[in-house]
Amino acid sequence: MNLLGVYGAAGFGREVMGMLDPTVLQGRKAVFIDDADGPAAVNGRECMKFDEFVAKAASGSTVTIAIADSAIRQKLADKCAAFDMRCEAVRAANTVVMDNVEMGDGAILCPFATLTSNITIGRHFHANIYSYVAHDCVIGDFVTFAPAVKCNGNVHIMDHAYIGSGAIIRQGAPGKPLVIGRGAVVGMGAVVTKDVPAGATVVGNPARPLERR
Repeated sequence: MNLLGVYGAAGFGREVMGMLDPTVLQGRKAVFIDDADGPAAVNGRECMKFDEFVAKAASGSTVTIAIADSAIRQKLADKCAAFDMRCEAVRAANTVVMDNVEMGDGAILCPFATLTSNITIGRHFHANIYSYVAHDCVIGDFVTFAPAVKCNGNVHIMDHAYIGSGAIIRQGAPGKPLVIGRGAVVGMGAVVTKDVPAGATVVGNPARPLERR
């Protein structure tokens, strides 16, 4: 059976499933993949464990990983690769993708997301609703944008960074991009005006390191 599997049957997975119109599916059957014990169907779509999916899937079947946690997303991507299961990029019909945009396998662009021009995006990027990436940005692997992230031009975001809902990232400059380090977390509504170190969590306006108490 030729299938497109949405890996993850929780909230984000259900949203991604709703994006899969006939143009995206191209005759394939859409199913959920979830390795936790749960119902046999979610929102009217069959739900199965990964091993069952692999057993049923024809050679043209693909997976899109709708898991917010980037570390889990990477583990599942590696699992799919071990079974020669291709991960597919999925985007809503009303997303906007302009000129010279390179995007890796497994990216998910949700409704009203926008990518402008001359952008490079790595594997398994998630751009939630109303997010945008402006010109001359470089986005790494397994980066997550929560809803309404505003990433302005000449910004480099390293692997596994998480950008919270409504965050704004100031524009960098040609030859001197603003850099969000690997695994950094930008809090909800933060306004980032300077580089964020790898692994740091920043919050507020302007964004500052989160004080641990």
